[in-house]
Amino acid sequence: MRHRKVLAASLAVTATFAAQLVTASASAAQVTTLYYSATGAPDYATQIDQAAANWNAAVTDVRLVEGGTATIVFAETDDGRGSYTNTDGHGHGRIYLDKQQVAEGFAVTRIAAHELGHNLGLPDHYSGPCSELMSGHGPGTSCTNAVPDAAEAAKVQQDWADGFAAGDVRQAE
Repeated sequence: MRHRKVLAASLAVTATFAAQLVTASASAAQVTTLYYSATGAPDYATQIDQAAANWNAAVTDVRLVEGGTATIVFAETDDGRGSYTNTDGHGHGRIYLDKQQVAEGFAVTRIAAHELGHNLGLPDHYSGPCSELMSGHGPGTSCTNAVPDAAEAAKVQQDWADGFAAGDVRQAE
């Protein structure tokens, strides 16, 4: 009888542990890792890393990691067109950081985080307040906020909950 109780207890513990592993695996499987490269924008690598860290702190369904086979690639420009990205909005894109825009006083970390937002699927909202990352250059050079607000983070969470399949390429500023 004692052996049956021990066996039953062991089976219960094993079943509970197995259920926890399945739950943990299911949760881990939901995370999409996107790799980025800052090698084309060496003057701004620190700010790019901080922008990615800001997104990683705000969302859990997608992770931005430097290195690997990068699907998001940063480059520096000096053409005065402003910073922008060519992206499909699904984790693939080329981000251009304009040195002239930076010289005008726009915060590099905010620019990089904003452009990463496009690569995560978010549109511009230039009329928004500084607290909205996707308001971009709308609030002016005094706005240095480089952290997505709760609504922006929630939208990315929703979009990336089950991964996000590549769509049509689009350009965003």
